[in-house]
Amino acid sequence: MIELYVDGASAGNPGKSGIGIFLKGEGHSLKISEPIEPTNNHTAEFLALLRGMEEASKLTSGIVSARSDSKIVVSAVENQFVKNELHKDYLARILKIAETFDYFFIKWIPDSENRAADELARQAIQR
Repeated sequence: MIELYVDGASAGNPGKSGIGIFLKGEGHSLKISEPIEPTNNHTAEFLALLRGMEEASKLTSGIVSARSDSKIVVSAVENQFVKNELHKDYLARILKIAETFDYFFIKWIPDSENRAADELARQAIQR
């Protein structure tokens, strides 16, 4: 099983933004800290999950357990619905990748349990 922790961060609305991805399991440990185009926090969160799932799909087609501290992202994936037009494309791409795994789960976690991804996202903003 791959455990995927993701976080997005923005310094403004919109503002400098970054994503953080921490992936572990099945002999893998991967940390990604990437600046992204200036955006808002919600969009950064969707982009972090999308990017993380792309990386997970390179490593397994088995079980992926994603964790995010964004209630909006987790709810969107669980319900397969989001109101924001911009986020609809990201959600569709996320769900398409999710279908390639034998099992895909997503769970909301508090900030305190997502420190690794949060730190990576914040580092990305500093670049």
